[in-house]
Amino acid sequence: MKILIGYDGSPSADAALDDLQRAGLPADVEAVILMIAEVWLPPPKNDDSPEKCPPDASPESAKKAVTEAETLSRYAKERLQSIFPGWKITLESACGSPTREVLARADDFKPDLIVVGSQGRTAVSRILLGSISQKVLTEAHCSVRVARGRIEAEPKKSCIIIGFDGLSGSLAAIEAVAFRFWLEKSEVRLLAVSDPITPPLIGRFVPPIADLVEEVNEGERERLQKLAEPALQKLEDAGLNASLSIVAGNPKQVLVEEAARWYADTIFVGANAAGSRLERFLLGSVSAAVAARANCSVEVVRNNLTD
Repeated sequence: MKILIGYDGSPSADAALDDLQRAGLPADVEAVILMIAEVWLPPPKNDDSPEKCPPDASPESAKKAVTEAETLSRYAKERLQSIFPGWKITLESACGSPTREVLARADDFKPDLIVVGSQGRTAVSRILLGSISQKVLTEAHCSVRVARGRIEAEPKKSCIIIGFDGLSGSLAAIEAVAFRFWLEKSEVRLLAVSDPITPPLIGRFVPPIADLVEEVNEGERERLQKLAEPALQKLEDAGLNASLSIVAGNPKQVLVEEAARWYADTIFVGANAAGSRLERFLLGSVSAAVAARANCSVEVVRNNLTD
């Protein structure tokens, strides 16, 4: 397995390293830690570009940023190697836009998984997930994990939520979880978010209409239960305690709320219509929203065989 880790020395990036203990990753991994120094240089004096650099942009500040990045990257490697002594870990560095550098290196390295923290070091990247992690989520051609670590004395069994709708994306997420290596008795919950039909106000007082609506809604629940049976069996065969929960509502809210209620470690969601404009729209409206709002790590799974 090949993993690319975007690292900038922030507390969020350190938490992402620690979070990998709870990702069920194998012992045989080739990992690249890409240390990115977000360097700004002043434009030429005759540059009339409307884009403005930070007021402290200078060759001296750039050199300082690069030196600091090199120190932090060595620390990151030592930290990760202590967690995974069997991994082959290499350090690389880049200067410039974190998003652009991560995506460019991913195109060359072709990882199975990209790992990024939920926030960066700079004031801009701390404001919201969208500036870096969201773009990596939507533009990468492989799975992406937006990692949030937890402080624990020692790793314990994992609690995982998988967004399930029976489509190829959620099936890829199930395959990814079943392929990983989890502590005994770790729990997985398939979370299917339904959109039940609600009769108009007058229809609630007309028995035939109310009965028909209930029949349709019950049929949808039965369909999801039937679709989930093979997935539950696959997860059980992988040694996990698997269950199905069907909840009505908006996926953006339900996934986040249920993960918080269940104290989940990770939400796995699939990317459907891989590589298409539709996928980018769906990711922007659901997966990236979940990644931005969840209190736990979120992994968006792409099946590389279909990309």
